[in-house]
Amino acid sequence: MKVLLTGASSGIGKDMAKILNKKGYDLVLVARNEEKLDNVKKELEKENTENKIEIIPLDLSVEENCKELCKRVKNVDILINNAGFGDCGNFTKTDLEKEMKMIKTNIVAYHILMKEYLKEMKERNSGKILNVASIAGFMPGPLMATYYATKAYVVRLSEAVREELKKEKSNVKISILCPGPVATNFNNVANVKFKLREANSFDVAKYAIKKMEKGKFYIVPGLDVKIGRFGAKIFPTNLVSKVAYRVQKRKLKG
Repeated sequence: MKVLLTGASSGIGKDMAKILNKKGYDLVLVARNEEKLDNVKKELEKENTENKIEIIPLDLSVEENCKELCKRVKNVDILINNAGFGDCGNFTKTDLEKEMKMIKTNIVAYHILMKEYLKEMKERNSGKILNVASIAGFMPGPLMATYYATKAYVVRLSEAVREELKKEKSNVKISILCPGPVATNFNNVANVKFKLREANSFDVAKYAIKKMEKGKFYIVPGLDVKIGRFGAKIFPTNLVSKVAYRVQKRKLKG
């Protein structure tokens, strides 16, 4: 079986690649940094020489690159949309160009890849898609407004398409991974320092793959994150927004 995994050069993506590699999946790994991708491939090949591993250095914030990827890589059994990043700060003070790149990576790339590979999967009536979202997708996020909004898009799009597939009685399964803070390079890129306990990246990746293989839709690792999601559902949005603001304020670097 072939897996297309984006954002595979570090963090949760790299850990997912390790887990899938041990399970014997053929892997197509995508990320911007060719050197890091090559290092991941060499590391994986030391652990398992039976499966195929292909790396594709590509900036998925460029729409045409996403479309070219879909043309280049066919017959994907599992798509894992994982590429993404965030930023922290007051909405009027954060960098617009960085936000535009974030929107293109976190939303546009997910949308294109999900749509194009879902067409393939529906035709053969099999396949799985795992969209890496966040607990942020269930609530407003003042001081990380754009990032939270991009993850809300991923959550809502996935929920809607899941219902379409259910009505069509399709065997294609969609899952969304919604972790809380995870110890990865995300923090440096987003310019934040979490005060909350951060989950282990490998543990989150392992949990996500296990639940995805079982066809679970909402994948929420950790009891504290599950409680956070429940709270976001039952409490008024203005209260959730105030709490989120206080959390974000504490983790702003500097």
